Amino acid sequence: MSLLRVATYNIHKGVQGLGPARRLEIHNLVHAVEQFDADIVCLQEVRSHHRKLERYFTRWPDLDQAGYLSPEGYEAVYRTNATTRHGEHGNALLSRWPVLGVGHADVSDHRFEQRGLLHAQLLVDGTDVHVVVVHLGLIHASRERQVQRLGQFISREVPSSAPLIVAGDFNDWSAQLLKPMAALDLHTFEGIRLPTFPARLPLLHLDRIFVRGLRPVSAHVPHGPAWRRMSDHLPLIADLEL
Repeated sequence: MSLLRVATYNIHKGVQGLGPARRLEIHNLVHAVEQFDADIVCLQEVRSHHRKLERYFTRWPDLDQAGYLSPEGYEAVYRTNATTRHGEHGNALLSRWPVLGVGHADVSDHRFEQRGLLHAQLLVDGTDVHVVVVHLGLIHASRERQVQRLGQFISREVPSSAPLIVAGDFNDWSAQLLKPMAALDLHTFEGIRLPTFPARLPLLHLDRIFVRGLRPVSAHVPHGPAWRRMSDHLPLIADLEL
């Protein structure tokens, strides 16, 4: 059996604070990702570019954020969810294992929120493992419809026998998506508290890692002053048995 470490993290586009108090955290996030020592890192709110902020911050990286955050030897994949006046942002996946294929699906439920799924097929120890990175909407009814579309995407794109990981920011503060996810044969850690939001006083389980065909072994959320500064979310790190 192989042990697979998976992390999910909403990085808040690499910038924290508002107005003149804005600060660039992307350089600290590089070290955070390295500390995970994860085989697979699922990221949300990742910028491909932002023309205004690139001018505002003198130390803005030359690379897109997914490429910049990718540790040496990892492969980075990114797909845009939202296009704004000055740039784009979306989901990313960093993998220690070879990436065999990448897909994307738009699951936007209304015109005020642009949302998407990032799908990657990885070769882990000779086994095809599928990973879907999600960032669901702020309205419960939207999230329920997005889970239905996730299920349709999985049935279309992922073989039923293949190990599957679905990770990301579910925005599901009342845990109402556990049943519809279980109906897709996707299960997460139960009976342990893993709140990730807000980072300064985590109370809500917004970030989750669901699996099918793998066994959840352990999970933890890192805490401390540095983690509270880098994003409005804390990361979630899980060990899974393949």
